Amino acid sequence: MTTTETDFGKAGRNLPAAIAVGLGLFITLIVSLFADVRFFAILVAFATVLAMRELSKTLVVGLSPRMLILLQILAPIIVVAAALDGVTGLVITFIASSLLVLSVRLLDGEEAYVHHVTRSVFALVYAPVLASFAVLLSTQTDGAWKVLAFVLLTAATDLGGYVAGAIFGKHLMAPTISPKKSWEGFAGALVLQLVVGTLLWIFVFDQSWWEGAIVGFVMMLSATLGDLIESMIKRDLGVKDMGTLLPGHGGVMDRLDSLVINAFVAWVLFSIFL
Repeated sequence: MTTTETDFGKAGRNLPAAIAVGLGLFITLIVSLFADVRFFAILVAFATVLAMRELSKTLVVGLSPRMLILLQILAPIIVVAAALDGVTGLVITFIASSLLVLSVRLLDGEEAYVHHVTRSVFALVYAPVLASFAVLLSTQTDGAWKVLAFVLLTAATDLGGYVAGAIFGKHLMAPTISPKKSWEGFAGALVLQLVVGTLLWIFVFDQSWWEGAIVGFVMMLSATLGDLIESMIKRDLGVKDMGTLLPGHGGVMDRLDSLVINAFVAWVLFSIFL
């Protein structure tokens, strides 16, 4: 007996389910940001726990139960430290977490020690450390609006790329890495990003339009790069999605791929232009 995957066409996913889940996540984000940014930090911390569960099953296979639990404990600690003590707390907690991973893994013997340690530390960087920069943004003046802007600028890449790619997509950008991405989609993402960046800088931040255009352009590039990085990781691991928690999206890391990269990029760019 054989099973076949559902063909969702150029979308590559169940679009109605993806839209419903996306709207739900966006509403949750808005509520957490504008009710109290501390709720946003808790939301990010919880998301990194789920992300570490996925990465432990796909990226760092073969870990002992104690190591799996350790990674899921360290992830939210890193995020909370960033919320409480900024960059200093983030750096200190990450270094301490890495040393703890090196030490606790000793209990499981020498087999695959380097493999498990390096992938575990990479997972900590990929999920909680990068996600913490969104929390760092939220703690700044007008932090809720900055986080919302960073999310909108990241989502604009996805939306613009999907619409233009679905309608006009013919020339594949990176067929061996992400066969759904096209240069037409890239152009659509660029156009929408420039529009969103310009509007945000004029009407939300009351700054020059060209600064928003620059930020939009750079974050479009980094969001695309983040998506390609995630695709390459999944191809290397031989999986289609990192998980199945979010209908239409896959796993938590399938939704956070561009966001975690752009969280750091936004933190840098907003420091320069705001």
